[in-house]
Amino acid sequence: MHRSFVPYFFFGLAAVIAAAAVFVFWKRGVVVTPAVPVPVVENPVTPAVEPPAAEKSPEIREDPTAALADPGPGAAAADPAALVAQVAKSLENGDLAKTARLLGKNALDPETARQLRELADSPLKLRPAGGFREVGELEINASTRWALELEGRPAGSDRIYLDLRRIGGKWSVEKISLPPAATAADIAKPLAGDSLGAADAFIQAVLRQDFESARAIGDAESLSDAKIAGLCILFEEGEYRLRKSKPLRSLFLRPDTAGYLANIESRDGKQTGQFGITLRQPAAGKDWLVSEINLDQLLADYAGRFGNGDLYYTPLVKNPAGGDTLALYFDFDEDEMHPRTRRQLEIVTRILKADPAKKITLSGHTDSLGTEDYNDLLSSRRAAVVRDFLEKSGVPQAQIVTVGKGSSQPRRPNVTETGLDNPQGRRANRRTEIYLDF
Repeated sequence: MHRSFVPYFFFGLAAVIAAAAVFVFWKRGVVVTPAVPVPVVENPVTPAVEPPAAEKSPEIREDPTAALADPGPGAAAADPAALVAQVAKSLENGDLAKTARLLGKNALDPETARQLRELADSPLKLRPAGGFREVGELEINASTRWALELEGRPAGSDRIYLDLRRIGGKWSVEKISLPPAATAADIAKPLAGDSLGAADAFIQAVLRQDFESARAIGDAESLSDAKIAGLCILFEEGEYRLRKSKPLRSLFLRPDTAGYLANIESRDGKQTGQFGITLRQPAAGKDWLVSEINLDQLLADYAGRFGNGDLYYTPLVKNPAGGDTLALYFDFDEDEMHPRTRRQLEIVTRILKADPAKKITLSGHTDSLGTEDYNDLLSSRRAAVVRDFLEKSGVPQAQIVTVGKGSSQPRRPNVTETGLDNPQGRRANRRTEIYLDF
């Protein structure tokens, strides 16, 4: 090659390569532009843009008139508590139409629908901690009752009852019982002619330590005042409450008699107990009355917790003259009351102050240790200390009779069959008995 053509050759080769590069970049869609300096902005601020407000569609509620007139079949749920919770929430929210749809046509006859609308004219507020509870079984595993408890209403008109029936594994509302425009005096008989309602009302009165309301539901011919007072004491001392699940279980239901098993537990849930409650209906259409309460198991639990297992160390004992008597216990050679005894007497005080016509007899007792004269004086002092407490609490002296029995009426043997000392027996004999002679 001639030397003069070499430079031209290299210039041509460079041009071809440059052209090829431009072609490749063009094919890839890359545009090369001259570099332009970009100004640097310190702490740039982006203008705030308010997001558009969420548009809430107004809540559309069904006309309650139509729902109450034709509520449909009603709701069904595998969990009865869930269904009751829905009814409670809809009532508290004032959604009467939804309430009607949940209840259904079986529970809402025209008269009940009218009463429900009348009740809901004023706002309904449930009590704290849920506002509803299971009352108990009407039929074992087939029918159960729940109560919606209303706040700010007088006693007797503060509960709505829902009777649920289980069909095909699901629960639905079979009946709703609405409260009347009641006064406090009506609390004793919230569901006239209904054994479960009477049993629940009786126990609720005991839980409130309301002796008079409990007594109003009791059959005076067969249920002693001492047993009612004893149950009040057991509930107070044991800090019992009704168990949340199946608190009252049906044992039997006949035309004029009914039996339930009451399941209770301590407030911390660690202790449980049971007692039987029997009711009778004096005549067709009359209110049911509590005719008997079997406290054997509950008394045994009490003795285990407070009496070191001594079954005789209970607040309720049989009176030699018949009936039941309250018993308060003392330490050896002592006439001072325990703090627990004072709590028991506070219940007795409320009973006596509620009716000045009532009288009680206080009998003091000792074990067999000591001379007869000394034990007579000690037993009198034990009766007197109880009397003094009642008088200081406002009970007139005219309502109280005291007597000292010494060691003459032991409840348990002071010695064993072999003649040895019996400390447990003597412990049960150091007492003051309260005979409610009403």
